[in-house]
Amino acid sequence: MKRHFAALAAGITLGLATTAASAQQLTEIKISYQPAVYWALPFYAAAEKGWYADLGLKPVFSTFPAGVPQIAASASKSWDVGALGSVPATLGAARYNLLMIGISNDESDGNAIVATAKTAAGFEKNPGSVKGQTIVLTANSTGDYAVQSCLAKWGLKKADVTMKSMGQAEIMSAMSSGNADLAGLWAPNTYTMEEKAGAKQICSGKDAGAAVPGAIVARADYAKENPQNVAKFLAVYLRAWNWLNAHQPEAIAMMKKFYEQGGVTISEASMKKEFSTRPTYDLAGQLRIMRRPPGGASEVDGWFTKIGAFMQANGTFPEAPAASKFITDEYMKMIDADPKLKEFANRSN
Repeated sequence: MKRHFAALAAGITLGLATTAASAQQLTEIKISYQPAVYWALPFYAAAEKGWYADLGLKPVFSTFPAGVPQIAASASKSWDVGALGSVPATLGAARYNLLMIGISNDESDGNAIVATAKTAAGFEKNPGSVKGQTIVLTANSTGDYAVQSCLAKWGLKKADVTMKSMGQAEIMSAMSSGNADLAGLWAPNTYTMEEKAGAKQICSGKDAGAAVPGAIVARADYAKENPQNVAKFLAVYLRAWNWLNAHQPEAIAMMKKFYEQGGVTISEASMKKEFSTRPTYDLAGQLRIMRRPPGGASEVDGWFTKIGAFMQANGTFPEAPAASKFITDEYMKMIDADPKLKEFANRSN
């Protein structure tokens, strides 16, 4: 399922130049994401501020309910670049030749097991009480990775519980109606269940010691043919995060509007929690975590190697793709080597 946009949906103003002459100078780039999630906020902010046009790009957006249908759509070349969770990004590398070109955020704290109030109270008395219970989650997702990491922390195996796969909206409906007690959710859905259903987060990926990065991706064929467009896309994304982090009151107002357009309403306290619990990376930070020492692996390589091992153990694929085969800092380095692009990416205004 997808929707293509000449602009962002539901009345979002792109802020692009409107004259025919200006439009002819812009190069179209197709960007995919999932609505009402923290790491997609920079796409909205950049569109509002007109930063794509500043670098000669015209974004066309498509949205998806989760990562698996998003990566499947890349096979038809319906999008060029985008962002999604690290688990579907790894699957996309294995099946659809996607490249991981940057980290959108650290969402280790934003993927978690959420329990109803009664179940959470029982868990606090006895963590082993999770054994034998049913956990509803979205299979092959960062939420799934967080759930299994938490089980391992408690000395439990996947076989010790019953896992039922559902979409995130179905999971929240099941919990709200009393048909599920334990769920694997990601933010802001975790906040929605806490605020509207009295649920409680009992373990996150961070609690279990699992790094859960968000991925910025590109189709390998598109990146090879259009490296400058990919570098410009990344520069816009980095600038947007710099601005959002430097102007939090305005960013919160922007987040509220963006989330509501995606059908999500959470409190301002929860929106602030998004910023405080989910670190992002500027250009220098991206280069640092993606840098490979001679003959060695980068920090990001290590994160995705563990994610690949988790997916292989799940039977997602017979052999996980080597991190070095699909993770590249080439386009971040292009920004760093171009004084004008680097200055643009590092702006916070």
